[in-house]
Order: sequence, then C-alpha cells, then structure tokens
Amino acid sequence: MRTFARRLLALAALSFATAAGAQQWPTQPIRWIVPYPAGGGADVVARAVASSMEKPLGQTIVVENRPGAATIVGATAIAGAEPNGYMIGTADTGTLAFNPSLYAKLSYDPTKFTYIGGIARFPLLLAVRADSPFKSVDDVVQAARKTPGKLTAASAGAGSPHHLALELFKQRANVDMLHVPYKGAAPAIQDLLGGQVDLMFIDLAAGLPNVKAGKLRVLASATPERVPALPDTPTMAEAGVADFTAYAWQGLVGPAGLPDNVVQKLSAQLEATMKSPEIARKLADMGVQPMPMAPKDFSRYAAEERATWAQVIKKAGIKLE
Repeated sequence: MRTFARRLLALAALSFATAAGAQQWPTQPIRWIVPYPAGGGADVVARAVASSMEKPLGQTIVVENRPGAATIVGATAIAGAEPNGYMIGTADTGTLAFNPSLYAKLSYDPTKFTYIGGIARFPLLLAVRADSPFKSVDDVVQAARKTPGKLTAASAGAGSPHHLALELFKQRANVDMLHVPYKGAAPAIQDLLGGQVDLMFIDLAAGLPNVKAGKLRVLASATPERVPALPDTPTMAEAGVADFTAYAWQGLVGPAGLPDNVVQKLSAQLEATMKSPEIARKLADMGVQPMPMAPKDFSRYAAEERATWAQVIKKAGIKLE
C-alpha cells in the first residue's frame, strides 16, 4: 500500500513539474527545422521570421537545415521530436499537401502535427523567355493543342509546386506538354533562359530578378488576384483558364501533443511577426506574400489543399518513391 502511495506521489510530482515547465516555457533555446538547404527561399524566410520572434519569446531560435527527400527528412524529425516546444519547424505545400498523395508510404502523418500558424506563400507564374514567340496564355494553349506533347515545360523537380502547377494547367486547359524536371528552380530557370525548354511555372521569389531584368516574360499568375509586383500581368482566370490557383506556401508546425499554452505563445508571436511592416517589407522584396493564420485556420487550409492536390495528382497518375 505504501509503495502504491509513493508511486502516486511521484506521478503527481512529475505532472506538477511538467505543467510548471510548460507554463514557464521557453527556458532554453528553440530549434527551428527547415527541410531545405541553407540559402534557399524557405531558409531565408524562416531565419527572418525566427529572428523577429526571439526577443518577444525571450530565447534564441536556432534554425537548423534538414534537407532531403522532398522535405520528408525534416518533417520526420519534427514529427518525432519531444512535444515540449523546443523543436518546431517549417512545413510546406509538399510536406502537408503533396507528399501524402505522391508517396505510397510516409514516415510522418501530416494530420498528426501540431499546427501553429501560417507563414508565407510564393505566387506561381507561367513564364517564358523574353524572346519567346508566346505572347499570351492563349498562344501557349493553341500551340500545345496543335502539337500535343511537343512543348517542353521545366520544373524544380518531380512533385515540386512548379510541377504540380504545370499538371493543373494541363488539366484545366486540356493540353499535353512534356514535363522536364530539374534538381531545383535555379537550373530550371537557367535552361528556360537559354532556350532549352519552352516555358515554366516559376515562383515569384526565384524568378523576379530575371523578370525585372527583362529576361523572362510572365504570361499569367496562378493567383486569384493580380500580383502587386506585376500589376500588368493577368491572372489565369483573366487569361482564360478558370479555376486555377497555385501557390508554394509554408507554415510552422510542431510534433503532436504540444501543450496549449506553448502553441498559444508561438502562434501569437508568429502572427504578430507576419503582420509586422518590417517583415512584410522584407518578404515583398523577395517576392513572397505573408500568410498569417491561426492554428485552426492553418490546419483547415492544409487539409483543403491536401484534398485539392490529391485529385490533381491522381488524375495525372504521378507516383514517387
């Protein structure tokens, strides 16, 4: 009986200590996992946001790059972390919306993360080189229908947002084009500039410098409204392709079971950061749009995106290993 009572007291003490620790959070540096290499768009955004969140949280946020396997390496690390708020990370379109349909098996479950909030989205744009004969989306559509499978379209890799935007375009416009995957957006854009491929869905952050330099011509944006950085560029709907919206987006997640007060603190600071003029200006300079969302809103948005892209991927018959 005494042994049982001691166990109950020990469990009560542990529960009290855990609860007290959660209330005092954070008491040590926080690790922010980015599932991409250092220097890329997701990494730059994470570092800018993390830096702005450090002072109000009262702790250093260490950004740690865990690239590999279409964000699966980083996502798996986040999913397997201790749910104490000291390891969180970036989860994007691929992590939460594409991968569940692209891969037969995943080492993480996108529905099991603790959703903390939205961060940003990268508008996707249909672009051709400046001297291309294609002056409009209709020019592309007509050429693709005249010679099915002849036009070549680059992407940052199989299963990337650029690739999935292309598949959506093919389905909505009822055309056939040859997909040419690259290992990243940079080499794909280089071959687009060099004339090795005919067109590409670029993200604004990666493509904006070449657009501003007059080396790329943007035919339309895959956004509901015109992109502020390119006010003269029509949306896909304005260009004649209805029901076409595609972003590369990202948010902040943690492992399942994060304490509510930790989620509330992180979410409040993240949302405040994403709404700050300083961060908005930094992101705008990169061609990125802030996407502040509360935890429930971000979770709902990811679920909706997962369902939408599952249909596109199934129809396109894409499977990755």
